[in-house]
Amino acid sequence: MISKNIRRVVVTGMGAITPLGNTIKEYWEGLIAGRSGIDLITQFDASLHICRIAGEVRDFNPYDYLERKDVKHISRFAQFGISASLQAIADAGFEINDSNATQVGVIVGNGMGGLYTVEEQEKVLLTQGSKRCSPFTVPMTIANMAAGLIAIYTGAKGPNFCTVSACAAGGNAIGEAFRSIQLGHALGMICGGTEAVITPLSIAAFGSAKTLSTANEEPTRASRPFDRDRNGFVMGEGAGILFLEELEHALGRGAKIYAEIVGYGLTCDAYHMTAPTPSGEGVMRAMELALKDGGIFPNEVSYINAHGTSTLANDAIETLAIKKALGDRAFQIPISSTKSMTGHLLGAAGGIEAVATVKSVALDLIPPTINLEQPDPNCDLDYVPHKSRTQRVDVALSNSFGFGGHNVSLAFKKFELGVRSY
Repeated sequence: MISKNIRRVVVTGMGAITPLGNTIKEYWEGLIAGRSGIDLITQFDASLHICRIAGEVRDFNPYDYLERKDVKHISRFAQFGISASLQAIADAGFEINDSNATQVGVIVGNGMGGLYTVEEQEKVLLTQGSKRCSPFTVPMTIANMAAGLIAIYTGAKGPNFCTVSACAAGGNAIGEAFRSIQLGHALGMICGGTEAVITPLSIAAFGSAKTLSTANEEPTRASRPFDRDRNGFVMGEGAGILFLEELEHALGRGAKIYAEIVGYGLTCDAYHMTAPTPSGEGVMRAMELALKDGGIFPNEVSYINAHGTSTLANDAIETLAIKKALGDRAFQIPISSTKSMTGHLLGAAGGIEAVATVKSVALDLIPPTINLEQPDPNCDLDYVPHKSRTQRVDVALSNSFGFGGHNVSLAFKKFELGVRSY
């Protein structure tokens, strides 16, 4: 049982770089409009690949955020992470300075690091020799560099690391940042996920594993979570960042508060490298732990932002797990998969989906699951098909699951002054 003396944690800032737009406003408006950010791949010639579509970030200008001298030495995934983090701090109106820098930390998750750099430098090695490889290869490749560079760009000197738990990485990062503030290790945390692996090797490898959608002729309809005709996920890229803050500190400076983060559940299936356990037991326990952590009863849950990848196994098993965790209440809870519009951002998915969940809590507005035309009989809950829904959202869960059996569920709640009971 967590001590009653732990600190309360609120969300005071957000930032996003996504296939739907490169600001929170653009991203959220795209979600609520039910717009797809998925199209044919333009970053390389994908004409011979099984999958030729992705949710690419478009019109992104790194020079809007990064020093000109740095851009060519910072990988795309880290560029996204830095940019979204600077947005989040600005949105929070928080100034990191000499008086508070050691109390502000960074935990930003990532699944695959700078894979593009690996592919590029491998070609250099094989065609030009070892002496021609870039001295920036290692810092442009390693997954933790986004967190490190975010600290360099913001001056945050507190707790800092990278969660690398595949598609659960962004959710784990937010959960661990939440714990850091709860336990008094920081006053503020920059947290979330970033990813950029729309590359020839990545698309080929996921395609060979038969996990990607092959609906190349209809890109905007390819990601179809919970639909009977779904045939795989669509790769996405981008970053989603929250700025979490200790409640009393946020109130003391008059910060706006989007929502309170109250629960974090994490488990492992211990079952298979890539497949979820058929019983949904690990996913169920993650949600149950998040609810217990936040002192939340099932009948209080108003919305779930599902992992909802558009794969045959995930969507049915997540549905089963939701039923097991929430009982009869599961049939009354609106659930949506925003991956239907953005694709699957892997290590960044938990970040951008937490942003969407927080916005839902703040605005009482639920984004839809688009492309849900023929519901799978095994997916028989309320997935908010096609159109967004105006409905009060007091408590929301954001689910993220990853290869290796990693499961994360985060619980967000409308902020109210007063004492929380755990």
